[in-house]
Amino acid sequence: MPKRIIIEVNSWFKRDRIIRNLEIFQDIIVISLCVGLFCVMLIRLGDMFLSFLHPLDLRLVTSDILFILILVELFRLLVDYIQEHSISVGAAAEITIVSALREVILRGVLEIPRDQIFGISVFLLVLAGIFISIPLMSRWFEQVKIPNQDTELQ
Repeated sequence: MPKRIIIEVNSWFKRDRIIRNLEIFQDIIVISLCVGLFCVMLIRLGDMFLSFLHPLDLRLVTSDILFILILVELFRLLVDYIQEHSISVGAAAEITIVSALREVILRGVLEIPRDQIFGISVFLLVLAGIFISIPLMSRWFEQVKIPNQDTELQ
């Protein structure tokens, strides 16, 4: 009897089983984030259409449209993660660029202090550099050949 319990406890701690269960739990979390994000998108879209009944505030409409686009991109990023189990750095950089620009548009360039404008500019330049360098880095890594360790041992 005790030996059977020890074997069962050892089977609970098998590495592949733990990893598989954690990946399933992680997928459940990401799917729930997708459902919540989709609901937020629908609510914001409804609010945007209801705001058309009132006098048109161009800054508010632009902010809502950009916010919905950011949510769509986040949703696409999560769906890609579910499919491939990896995050696209390019998509994340796009989302961050649009988010930073949305904040500038929402507050207005003239209302933001000069130091913050400089910081946002540097931040956007770094993000643009990352966004531009991703295809170059992927081509460079494709050209680099990693020797197969199995053939070296023989």
